[in-house]
Amino acid sequence: MTQIFSEDNMSYLAALETPEEIDLIKEKSLVKPQVIFKHSTRCSISSMALSRVDKKEIASLAADFYLVNVIRNRQISNLIEKDFRVMHESPQLLIIKNGICVYNESHSGIRFSEIESVLNELN
Repeated sequence: MTQIFSEDNMSYLAALETPEEIDLIKEKSLVKPQVIFKHSTRCSISSMALSRVDKKEIASLAADFYLVNVIRNRQISNLIEKDFRVMHESPQLLIIKNGICVYNESHSGIRFSEIESVLNELN
């Protein structure tokens, strides 16, 4: 997984790009929640939702955050849908705990305050 940091495009989410990384997320979710944000670069609603999540405050939350570009990594997006039994949407945010999806929200329902609340309950 690569961290997406640059002067022009600061991001606090790690890129999720391989099937092996999904297995690692499942394993890591046994210790602490894992958050996956599925993003379409072709959708303005997705960009708006991403801006609600991808901010420095996530560094203080007890979770790891990942970004899937659903246009570039459709195979990964499909695998997430299959493995976590969650119908594909974009934008979409999933919280994984103990290997399963325990929270799923999409579009304008993606809000930092709710993510923070759910993560606090899980920890």
